[in-house]
Amino acid sequence: MNSRLYKKFVEEVKPSLLGNGRFKNVHEVPKLEKIVINMGVSASLEKVAVDDAAKDMTAIAGQKPVITKAKKSVANFKLRKGQNVGCCVTLRRDRMYEFFDRLVATALPGIRDFRGLNPRRFDGRGNYTIGISDQTIFPEIDLDKIKRHQGMDITIVTTAATDEQAHELLKLMGFPFAER
Repeated sequence: MNSRLYKKFVEEVKPSLLGNGRFKNVHEVPKLEKIVINMGVSASLEKVAVDDAAKDMTAIAGQKPVITKAKKSVANFKLRKGQNVGCCVTLRRDRMYEFFDRLVATALPGIRDFRGLNPRRFDGRGNYTIGISDQTIFPEIDLDKIKRHQGMDITIVTTAATDEQAHELLKLMGFPFAER
């Protein structure tokens, strides 16, 4: 079953990008490849903090996250090798489009004083990263059950060769960029 946003991509965005004349072949047109959501948890918090973050991320993404572990020990941060430090989930295909749709339509407009996202946060290869300071902007999170406010990083990976192509793709998909 295809999501509403995927249908929009096939019926409107792809022909629009092809009509510009920049792409000669249908397969050159940039598209969304995956969305990676990452939540880091302070190692000094109690051990159930990672479990709570994973539970919240499961509700947000609709997919169980992978628990990430520390690769090396750092004494100043009271961090030991192999200690749980966060969780990460990679969304592809239908789940990716549904999450993107929920992010753009409900979550981002729910941020207080939201005026759009910075269009300069591309990494040089067509990928865009957003840092969100609170997980409560997502309607799937029950405000009565959260113990601590947790931030997350969302990376949108595209097949675009340049940042300009990725910017155009995301803008046509309805991504709320601030005016330059």
